[in-house]
Amino acid sequence: MENPDAPAEELRDRRPPALGDLRVLPDELVCAILEYLTPPDLARLSCVSSVMYILCNEEPLWMKQCFRSLNGPIQYKGSWKKTTLHLLGHLVGETDELGGKQLRFDGFNSWFLYKRIYRCYTTLGGFDFDKGNVDRKENPSLEEFYREYDGKKPILLNGLADTWPAKHTWTTDQLLMSYGDTSFKISQRSSNKISMKFKDYVSYTKLQHDEDPLYIFDDKFGEVAPGLLKDYNVPHLFEEDFFDILDRDQRPPFRWLIIGPERSGASWHVDPALTSAWNTLLCGRKRWALYPPGKVPLGVTVHVNEEDGDVAIDSPTSLQWWLDFYPLLADEDKPIECTQLPGETIYVPSGWWHCVLNLETTIAVTQNFVNSRNFEFVCLDMAPGYRHKGVCRAGLLALDDDGFENIVKNISYDNDDLNCSDLLREVTRTLIEPGENPKYGKMDHVVAKNYKLWKNGFSYDIDFLTKFLDKERDHYNSPWSSGNCMGQREMREWLYRLWVGKPEMRELIWKGACIALDAGRWLECMTEICVFHNLPRPTEFERLPVGTGSNPVYLMPNCVVKIFVEEGLETSLYGLGTELEFHSLLSEVNSPLQKYIPEVLSSGILYLENGSYKIVPWDGSGVPEVISKCDFLSVKKEGSFPFGIWSKQQYDYRKAGMTTTSFNLVGGTRIWPYMITKRCEGKIFAQLRDKLNWEEELNLASFLGEQLRHLHLLPLPSRNSNLSDTESAVQSNHTNGYGEAFDELNMPAEWDIFVKTLNKKKKDASNRLTTWGDPIPSFLIGKVDEYIPDNFAELLFAFEVENDKSKVSKPLSWIHSDIMDDNIHMEHGNKNSKLSEALKEASSPCNSSMNGCDDTSMEKSWHPSHLLDFSDLSVGDPIFDLIPLYLDVFRGNPRLLKQLLESYKLPLVKSSYQPKSGEGGHKYERLSYHAMCYCIVHEDNILGAIFSIWDELKEAKSWEEVEHTVWGDLNSYKGLL
Repeated sequence: MENPDAPAEELRDRRPPALGDLRVLPDELVCAILEYLTPPDLARLSCVSSVMYILCNEEPLWMKQCFRSLNGPIQYKGSWKKTTLHLLGHLVGETDELGGKQLRFDGFNSWFLYKRIYRCYTTLGGFDFDKGNVDRKENPSLEEFYREYDGKKPILLNGLADTWPAKHTWTTDQLLMSYGDTSFKISQRSSNKISMKFKDYVSYTKLQHDEDPLYIFDDKFGEVAPGLLKDYNVPHLFEEDFFDILDRDQRPPFRWLIIGPERSGASWHVDPALTSAWNTLLCGRKRWALYPPGKVPLGVTVHVNEEDGDVAIDSPTSLQWWLDFYPLLADEDKPIECTQLPGETIYVPSGWWHCVLNLETTIAVTQNFVNSRNFEFVCLDMAPGYRHKGVCRAGLLALDDDGFENIVKNISYDNDDLNCSDLLREVTRTLIEPGENPKYGKMDHVVAKNYKLWKNGFSYDIDFLTKFLDKERDHYNSPWSSGNCMGQREMREWLYRLWVGKPEMRELIWKGACIALDAGRWLECMTEICVFHNLPRPTEFERLPVGTGSNPVYLMPNCVVKIFVEEGLETSLYGLGTELEFHSLLSEVNSPLQKYIPEVLSSGILYLENGSYKIVPWDGSGVPEVISKCDFLSVKKEGSFPFGIWSKQQYDYRKAGMTTTSFNLVGGTRIWPYMITKRCEGKIFAQLRDKLNWEEELNLASFLGEQLRHLHLLPLPSRNSNLSDTESAVQSNHTNGYGEAFDELNMPAEWDIFVKTLNKKKKDASNRLTTWGDPIPSFLIGKVDEYIPDNFAELLFAFEVENDKSKVSKPLSWIHSDIMDDNIHMEHGNKNSKLSEALKEASSPCNSSMNGCDDTSMEKSWHPSHLLDFSDLSVGDPIFDLIPLYLDVFRGNPRLLKQLLESYKLPLVKSSYQPKSGEGGHKYERLSYHAMCYCIVHEDNILGAIFSIWDELKEAKSWEEVEHTVWGDLNSYKGLL
């Protein structure tokens, strides 16, 4: 180890002996490695040498350590190291304890650390920024704005905020008086969600010397501080917003409160979903830099995930870019710039790159919006595939080699364009992802052409950009980009609401739906089905698939047509085949459930052959010839319903744990099963949720309990005597990688695949939860594997054998799996059923003198009539059906769950159940434990819903705490039979 007290002349360069074998690494890489260490490791490593002491005490390093340790609002303690140690429960003194010695650091120089320290302590007051070259206008008319600027170029607008109270009240001092104890979200480069009370944030801004200072960037400020919404209004130029048609809880984030100190800001980015934005500054000065769509700034790289299309941007901080990259640009390559002053509003069009640097403490409000000018671009950005996403942001440089060559062949250049400086080559290489292409790396003329494409941009035209769509990708089958501002279901609902609510805009909306959903193709399919079955062709109102469903669904005057598309042909066949088998069984046993399920009028398979559509009727029995020719049918299908429930169970086992893209490439993309059912009158529950009174909600809960009872009492179809190749393979793998062998338990065959499918899902449970991320606490994700059982068979058995066979403690039943608010139908009218009369006596919150609930209100009210969509049917533990009901339909209301169970009456576990003895065995007695385990391994993000409903659980210390809060009431339920 080096001697830190050696005279400077004896230690000419401290770095080699201080770092040892690490000396070959640049300082930047050493600092990056240190970020993966824990605070105790850093403390030990800092004692190795003086250079390691310097590197291990860097403030940016301890900022990352702090965010990693954080679990709640943060209070800054003067330095990030002190803040981190405080969070970890360590006492921090005023000085570092080094035995009274003062370390000497002569002989060590680091250009990387020097530049970083300079960025931490520099001030911007002396920087020379002119007004810039962005147009400035004084409150232009809507017609002028639309004609000259909307969707075309940025503009700085004066006069839009003159009447706002915020112009006078949004100062640091006044906000501190009104909202000092209010917590706001903080923007920083961390996966953890950080918040600070405003008074703590103001204190931080006065003490900090951060390279990239924290700034408030809160999209929920209207919820935590509603008074702020009264201080401003949307300027008249931006009032058209297609997202307005969504309910507030459905709308993606669109407005932000932005507060930041000098040197803070937003690094280079394109606004989400290619939306446009306006930003009004109330206090301070901001420096803006902007590039047109496709011109990626120097120093920025764009990475596009080829699986789901997610776009990641790697960019320096705004201050770093202005200090290190801006000076390298030739005048003709510099961005469009301006300095925004208090009271000014800047408009940023769709797809424009922009970077913002706060020259002093600033306070601003911004909103993103979708209007008629950028609507098609927003739809394009959420279309399946990846290439078009990259092109929209990085222009033609996002293309692969073949795509780039095709474009280059069609572009002519002057001879002068074939020369460029070393700087321009460097610019070009920065724009493309790291890794020099050996095909082009030494070709100066190609580098020059690359630069020419970057410099002149490309056509940000919707017709041009749609050429880069992957025509083979399907909206219903392809992975959904995590970077999209809304989910697949939400987007379909949005487009349908626009279609219904804005009839004057249908031509535009149809174009967007064709881009995002391939709506034109599904309309062609729908028309062919109507012609084949002598149904009227869809009217203009009926052209667009409805609502949030997973498949294209069309509402006709007397029927509903559903085309099975989601997750590909094989999934679709099992979905329709199982549903048809289910309907056949309902009729065979004359189940009471029949009258609460829409009648199937017809079903079949539509396919495209030699450019023509053909249809084969199919009732679920047998295997149509068009299907038997498909490659995925490697096993022989036998029985009356070859794609029925037992075959589907095997299919679900094969699919468990696999990504959508790796599993749905089988079969054809030009074959679509479909089903026509009788149309119900009324509305789905999702449309009525906020309109029902308490008695109607209780009535709904009782109805659902009664129908769930009918479903779970329905007999299961007999299994084929000959096992398929898949099932034989499943049963041959008895242990499945988990402790106790299934053969030793002698598990009944009907439970076999159910349990093994859950065990398969358990393998990657923590990885799946990590991918979903917020609001699931990362602390709990790390404890998943020790909470859920090693083998899910342990949830089923009494572990006492009878006649050499283990007794199963639970009933095996049909499971709907998807009873959510869009799969419950309700009618409006007279409904004086025995159930309603019983509820009038049982429901204490509602009587003749309370809440307006009297006999006359019962005469005409909303009452449940049908359950919809049985394509997700499965077989297993009835508790599974409680998950969507309790979390989605009831939104965690325990009173409604209790009402459902009182009507359900069936036991969820047999009275003879004797849980496994020994350590931890008592947890198997808890039905709450069973339900929580099913939530964790569920293929949908159930935990995201849980931590959104019970916000306080984000601070939970264990899964047991989550379990008892959410499902604790189940433990008192015994069933009435």
